[in-house]
Amino acid sequence: MSLHCKRFCLFFLLFFFFSPLLLPQTSGGVILQYPCKPPKHNHYPFCNKSLSVTSRAHSLISHLTLPEKIQQLSDNATGFPRLGIPDYLWWSESLHGIAINGPGISFKGPISAATGFPQVILSAAAFNRSLWFLIGSAVAVEARAMHNVGQAGLTFWAPNVNVFRDPRWGRGQETAGEDPLLGSDYAVQYVKGLQGGGWGNARRKSVDFGGGSGFGEHRVLGEEDDVLMLSACCKHTMAYDLEKWGNFSRYSFDAVVTEQDLEDTFVPPFRGCVQEGKATCLMCSYNRLNGVPACAREDLLEKARKEWNMKGYITSDCNAVSTISDSEYQGYTKTIEEAVAITLKAGMDINCGSTVALHAKSAIAQGRLQEKDIDRAVFNLFSLQIRLGLFDGDPRQGKFGTLGPKNVCTKEHRRLALEATKQGIVLLKNDNSYLPLSKKDVSSLAIIGPLANNATNIGGDYTGYSCKPESLYDGLKAYAKKTEFAAGCTDVPCVSDDQFDKAIRIAKRADVVVVVAGLDLSQETEDHDRVSLLLPGKQTSLVLSIAAASRKPVILVLTGGGPIDVSFAKADHRISSILWIGYPGEAGAKVLAEVIFGDYNPGGRLPMTWYPESFTKVPMNDMNMRADPSRGYPGRTYRFYNGDQVYGFGHGLSYTNYTYSLLSAPSRLNLLGFSTTRKRVLGSQQGGGYVFVEDIPSCDSLKFYVVASVSNAGDVDGSHVLLLFARAPEVVGGTPLKQLVGFERVNTFSGRSTEASILVNPCRHLSIANEGGKRVMALGNHVLMLGDLEHTVAIETH
Repeated sequence: MSLHCKRFCLFFLLFFFFSPLLLPQTSGGVILQYPCKPPKHNHYPFCNKSLSVTSRAHSLISHLTLPEKIQQLSDNATGFPRLGIPDYLWWSESLHGIAINGPGISFKGPISAATGFPQVILSAAAFNRSLWFLIGSAVAVEARAMHNVGQAGLTFWAPNVNVFRDPRWGRGQETAGEDPLLGSDYAVQYVKGLQGGGWGNARRKSVDFGGGSGFGEHRVLGEEDDVLMLSACCKHTMAYDLEKWGNFSRYSFDAVVTEQDLEDTFVPPFRGCVQEGKATCLMCSYNRLNGVPACAREDLLEKARKEWNMKGYITSDCNAVSTISDSEYQGYTKTIEEAVAITLKAGMDINCGSTVALHAKSAIAQGRLQEKDIDRAVFNLFSLQIRLGLFDGDPRQGKFGTLGPKNVCTKEHRRLALEATKQGIVLLKNDNSYLPLSKKDVSSLAIIGPLANNATNIGGDYTGYSCKPESLYDGLKAYAKKTEFAAGCTDVPCVSDDQFDKAIRIAKRADVVVVVAGLDLSQETEDHDRVSLLLPGKQTSLVLSIAAASRKPVILVLTGGGPIDVSFAKADHRISSILWIGYPGEAGAKVLAEVIFGDYNPGGRLPMTWYPESFTKVPMNDMNMRADPSRGYPGRTYRFYNGDQVYGFGHGLSYTNYTYSLLSAPSRLNLLGFSTTRKRVLGSQQGGGYVFVEDIPSCDSLKFYVVASVSNAGDVDGSHVLLLFARAPEVVGGTPLKQLVGFERVNTFSGRSTEASILVNPCRHLSIANEGGKRVMALGNHVLMLGDLEHTVAIETH
């Protein structure tokens, strides 16, 4: 990570976490409700903090009747007045800040807004692990502050770690993009921050902010002392990435996925989120996976507990259980009781919705369930609540009790949102170095586009009420003496050109024209996929009309989370520069202006491939990742796609130029201890060989660093992302064209070189999945690629 970010991160943690706050004894005049409230209800064993979590959970369960236990199996869990336990709302959202979605959050009270960070797809474009960790940490602090005044629970259903498989997906914006390693690393850092890692780090004498290793040996709350700041939830397992396309709906879609694609594309982000990030919740999705409803896939749900060591609970997506028996959707079971039984027995603990709470008792009466199945689920739920401190009494007297209104929308959090947006913005095109603009040479600006003067619609989905939202127009007008605005289109769908004339008039008389085009939630959102990759409606005509009228080249700013086919603008010399700003959140206005006028040098990289419109001929319901030339199927994502592209994964320009030189990397690796007398080296038709990763004696001993020098050859300092790819020998069918094996973001200085190190774990990064879904290590020459550099590493068994 950059030196600037190291200083910024350290200042943020130390300043923020040690800020004292005296809280009132009430929230907006309402007495806070919480379990174990003295003097009447604090004597139960489950209130005794000296006992183990297991003992306290069993104690609580022992006080409940079967009907009471069943009422816990809903996101709206019923309380027990006789025990002094209030209702609890499990469903809260914090995808990129505290969101209004879900009943567990209220902005009515002393806290009426929260920091609005950029949508995840833009934060992912920063390729900065430390940044993701700090965003999670800041969100955790604001959530705990809201909890302490009675405006939030402590269980948050984020992050979304599904892979952005198809560019039309309405929720691709919520993800870290199309690469499974990137998605996994994002999930690990965000979850660690959200569950309390930042708080733990602030109390150490020194903090490791090593970007490449993702914080190395830092201590995370919940690992050693079994205490959590919040609970994070990895969603939606598994192979969920279709909302509503053609005749297909997420509620009934059967995702047919090969074992190979499962292992190397769909599973890794969830494995990282749970195993390394130690997330305490997993959400099963609506869709079926190879014929079986995801929430009934015991093999997948138990994998999280047994193989990935998840300590927490599993929830369904909302109403996912009811769709299993509903003939209108899946009709997988004949009765609702069967649906309840198969999901609980598969390992699900809680149903978002009321289906389980209403029908579990009759499922028991029919012999489909036993009370022990209910007890298992309730134990998982209560254990997690105890770890969160919900049975420790007044939250204001607890470990995080000093947090309150003064810790929300702080200067530090808003600065972090600004930094995240800066690092994510991607410069796609910049002919003749048109950007940055010189402030002294611009006397008038024309800002055009239906989203340019909208402060509330640039956050993306799962957004809350931001601290201080500004429109893009507000940010830009501070840089010119005269600034004019015209919408050009009534709204983003842009079905009419009635407002083109005003936009053309102001474009003709301005020194510089900025056109804001792209997507909003009318085009891509939950339960809504796109059918086209082109700009909506008449937006393309608007851009071309403005480009024709403008005296100088036009700057095109693109909003939205999904790829857009802007081939016309890429090829048009009248459009000098293209910037992608995603959904930038509350800091978008200031950042866009700073980038355009050179106060910040952009360094973001696209976390997804931008396909041409012709890709829409590929059926969205075809889940295959690998190309199949025999049927004209081009494959998906940069790892397998063999067709034309508008912009590739990892594309991103800068106001300066960079060159690399390789300082160190091994030329060969020997799988020491691998004996061909004990384990087979398997051959292939291509003439190479491979070994199963599970047979390699010591993966840790194979780890190595790729050390490179990054030279800034221009006259502008810049923050730069290095992307290290690898190409494996083709010893099994479906070998990726290349795959990301590491990344690092560094600060560079004009005319100087900066050293960067990227850690490579061959068992994880250089291995591939065979057709049976097993990880294998190809023997022979692996090619590492860093920019234009290539370096060969030979992997041998002797």
